[in-house]
Amino acid sequence: MAADLGGGSSDADGGSVRHIPVLLSEVIEALQPKPGQVILDGTFGAGGYTSAILAEGASVIGLDRDPTAIAGGQGLVEASGGRLTLVHSRFSDLARHAPAGGLDGVVLDIGVSSMQIDEADRGFSFQKNGPLDMRMSASGVSAADVVNRAKVSDLIRIFGFLGEEKQAGRIARAIEKAREKEPFTTTRQLANLIELTTPRKAKDKIHPATRVFQALRVFVNDELGELARALIAAERALKPGGRLVVVSFHSLEDRIVKKFFQDRSGKAAGSRHLPEVHDRAATFAPVGRPMVAASDEESAVNPRARSAKLRAGERTSAPAGTDDLSIFNLPNLAGLEKMGS
Repeated sequence: MAADLGGGSSDADGGSVRHIPVLLSEVIEALQPKPGQVILDGTFGAGGYTSAILAEGASVIGLDRDPTAIAGGQGLVEASGGRLTLVHSRFSDLARHAPAGGLDGVVLDIGVSSMQIDEADRGFSFQKNGPLDMRMSASGVSAADVVNRAKVSDLIRIFGFLGEEKQAGRIARAIEKAREKEPFTTTRQLANLIELTTPRKAKDKIHPATRVFQALRVFVNDELGELARALIAAERALKPGGRLVVVSFHSLEDRIVKKFFQDRSGKAAGSRHLPEVHDRAATFAPVGRPMVAASDEESAVNPRARSAKLRAGERTSAPAGTDDLSIFNLPNLAGLEKMGS
């Protein structure tokens, strides 16, 4: 499940927190899985949502871009009696794995998993020293590639946009100076530099490196672009009456989900002074409240639930909307392909 790396909980600093599915009962209530249905879990992780969906009698297609998650879920596959299929895939490609008749539900839990945070050699945590990696798929451009090769101006934009780091310029310039002497290879090496550059104040609830690590992780894995493409793919893969349920943990993610459901609500986005703008046929009808947050009780038990937000919609029979990503206003950042080895 996703973790809040930008919030104020202890796990934001990369500490180990036992894997607990976030907003589990609310997710199941929104999905309403039933025997005979096919639900796609786009972020299988440790199988928390999938297990609950299977318990309701539905079949599940579970996707994960992390090959270790797919390997770890084989026991659940064997116990499912043929009702669980696991696929190593990005969730933006979910439409490729949907049955010909469409899906009855899609659930997405956005962000990094607790399992990834807890594995030092994955490089997501700075509390556990490991290689500066952060790749969910274990392939492609790493965080070390970005830190060592990106222009200062690009680092500033990455830290500022994706991490909402106010000291982005100061940190980026410190990185540029340090990497001239020695390239960054470990999480602790980068975290120590950030802490020296922007020392932690007594009132600070999170480590000074938290937002930079979040920004690098989001950038390396193209998390915002993946989310935007997954929402569009889900719209095309769901049958009429199918449910889309998304749990996000950061304002950047939630903004994309909220924008998507607003755009697909059928309401015209134009000004009242432009009579040529007409309402469109809604492709999603709202399910429950516009946004559901974790209860105080759940947040007390599971710190990672504190920033969780659930949004859900039910697919109508209207044709799918445009696949134009411009509706999401994604930040225009440097290309990953320029930063590889």
